[in-house]
Amino acid sequence: MNDEPEKTRILEEFRRTANELGHPPSRSEFQSLTGLSEYRILRHFPSYREAVRAAGLEPDATNIKLEDECLLQDWARVVRARRQVPTRQLYRREGQYSLSVFDKHFGPWSALPGRFRDWASNKVEWADVVALLPTNRPTESANRPVPIARTTVATSNQPAYSKHTKLDGRPTYGNPIDFRGLRHEPVNEQGVVFLFGMVARELGYLVEQVQIGFPDCEAKRQIGPNKWQKIRIEFEFESREYRNHGHPSDGCDVIVCWRHNWADCPTNIEVVELSRVIQTLSKSED
Repeated sequence: MNDEPEKTRILEEFRRTANELGHPPSRSEFQSLTGLSEYRILRHFPSYREAVRAAGLEPDATNIKLEDECLLQDWARVVRARRQVPTRQLYRREGQYSLSVFDKHFGPWSALPGRFRDWASNKVEWADVVALLPTNRPTESANRPVPIARTTVATSNQPAYSKHTKLDGRPTYGNPIDFRGLRHEPVNEQGVVFLFGMVARELGYLVEQVQIGFPDCEAKRQIGPNKWQKIRIEFEFESREYRNHGHPSDGCDVIVCWRHNWADCPTNIEVVELSRVIQTLSKSED
């Protein structure tokens, strides 16, 4: 497949939105104005910032040494807007700076409320944010930087079977991946549903309902600026199970699976292969 047309379109959209806004768009601004998810950007560029640079623009604060104060203020801006302490993924979507910068400055994400409380203790303009923070403070050891978990994917030179005897009555797990809160690869359809829930928003989907019966899920996805469309989704561990289960070719719009192995999948059905998706999204953790 030739991906150059989409890559060209992404660069054109960066230039258009920057001209419209008067500055390079943030992640949330770009998706809102174009309908293009960050996942689609990361398919073509090493990071969001690199995509901005490829469009001939300069990301905000790229060449400025960031002080703790700048980072804490932007984190607090998201707290104030959302009326809650943001998760890493929420801040990544709505904040100005990368998560890796916070990791280098403050250590674990859980340390941020305490660090902000200390910084803002005598600043009345941030009193409303301080009031939203949890009262329990992280331990001293929590302020020390810790290694960032990285996504690992099974390679082809790994053995296809275990050399150890399987013990009866105990669960089995997929290969280790440590992707956010998921320690192992899915081994069944339920794991696929869970993983999709973790990344649905980044893929551009808003889930309306998950049900028992075919199709499994009803969702909406953005198809353009301020325009959304209903999508029918079926979850499968492997894409060819859709055929094996006897589902009609016109019964859904998207198959979400861990592994895409259905060579003759109808062209009217889009396949989202999560094993590839998380490899792409893991780049946004940097």
